[in-house]
Amino acid sequence: MTSTPRVPALEITGLYGTVVKTFSKRMFGKVPESLGVLWHSPAVLKFSVGLGQKSSRWHACDEDLKSYAHMAAASLIGCSWCLDLGYFQAHNEGLDLTKAREVPRWRESTVFTPLERDVLEYAEAMSQTPPTVTDALSARLLDQLGAPALVELTSWVALANLYARTNFALGIESEGFAASCGLPPLSEPSRVASQA
Repeated sequence: MTSTPRVPALEITGLYGTVVKTFSKRMFGKVPESLGVLWHSPAVLKFSVGLGQKSSRWHACDEDLKSYAHMAAASLIGCSWCLDLGYFQAHNEGLDLTKAREVPRWRESTVFTPLERDVLEYAEAMSQTPPTVTDALSARLLDQLGAPALVELTSWVALANLYARTNFALGIESEGFAASCGLPPLSEPSRVASQA
């Protein structure tokens, strides 16, 4: 990754900019630098924020499972911004922080249930290029979650890929959200798993 974004951040201005900054301060405690990068195309920023808001209303799949899945996709792709935000949100939403911290090395960790491990494997399999999702894994998740939750989980991981790949390509990195909460660092990702 880069130490600064590949596209320089702009000053966020105007009426919509005021709304964006107010919302960001409420959600993150500050205005992330990454928003200044996306401000080059307010339409893209608005679309991205809108997707996030709409998908937050989905409730067929367990929220903890979706959080782990998002972090697994981000870890595989290498989006430090998404991992940092995921860990920060885990803290703020009461997610098991021991598990959230271990997502980058979930294959070696002993803290996850069999269902959680299947969800993490599914998120990684969806995030590979090309995807490596198997019939057996899909069948296990369908049996454990049901069709509505599996469809939701699949779309959730697809959105995680959209955000993580965008951030990675633009050079948007962690902004210290988790550190601001005094959380211990995330475990280092397993390089073996990401090369599978």
